[in-house]
This record gives sequence, structure tokens and C-alpha cells, in this order.
Amino acid sequence: MKSHDQVVKKLLARPGVKAEVERIEREESALLDALLKARQEAGLTQAQVAERMGTQAPAVARLERALATGKHSPSVATLRRYVKACGKRLVLHVA
Repeated sequence: MKSHDQVVKKLLARPGVKAEVERIEREESALLDALLKARQEAGLTQAQVAERMGTQAPAVARLERALATGKHSPSVATLRRYVKACGKRLVLHVA
């Protein structure tokens, strides 16, 4: 039986898989940058964003960390609440 790491390594050796993983990482990185910029422009801490969202600071930290690591994709509703807490609105584009 192969380990998880062996399977991942084998899959990433395939050009199509590697390209898709890299594309997703770029998109998630751009999303995280936009969220952090919105929070910074609003002059808010994670705790302040959390309060405005009606949640706790650790939840906001997990959201930001999840986007940084790519281990979780937040819902559109969560993203909308986050940006609204920062005084922004969420706009999605399909290209």
C-alpha cells in the first residue's frame, strides 16, 4: 500500500495535475491578499473583524490561515461576511 505522500508525489509528477494545483494556489493566494488588504485598509484586527462577523477571533485566524495553506476553501457566505465586516463588498468574476 502506498502512503499518502507517495500518491501525492506521483500525481504531482503529471503535468496536468501539477499545473492545476499551481493555478489553484495562485487563486487562493490572490484571494488571501485581497482579504488581508481589505482588513488592513479598514484598520481592523482579526478580533475586530470577528466581532463584526458575529464570531470569535480564532475563527478569523483559521479562515486566513486556511487560505494561506490551501487546506480549506471557505464558503462564499463566509467570504461575504468577512469583507462586509471590513466595509467592502464581495464581487465575483467568472472568466
